[in-house]
Amino acid sequence: MAIETVEPISSGPLFFVAAIMEIGGGYLVWLWIREKKAIALALLGGIVLFVYGIIPTLQPAQFGRVYALYGRIFIISSII
Repeated sequence: MAIETVEPISSGPLFFVAAIMEIGGGYLVWLWIREKKAIALALLGGIVLFVYGIIPTLQPAQFGRVYALYGRIFIISSII
């Protein structure tokens, strides 16, 4: 039984997904702490942030370059 290799997904869509997940996960945790919302939001936010941490491993390029470029994408996404 051979193990199939997964072709890396292109960086563009992954950058966008990562930005949305980081902002969204952080916002859910913020709602729990600052707005006294249900702890379920904090748990969901933690899961979203955990998955966000996995996204850079799906990039086809070297991690350092990917992370530096993602920083730029995140800043633009957070401003928007």
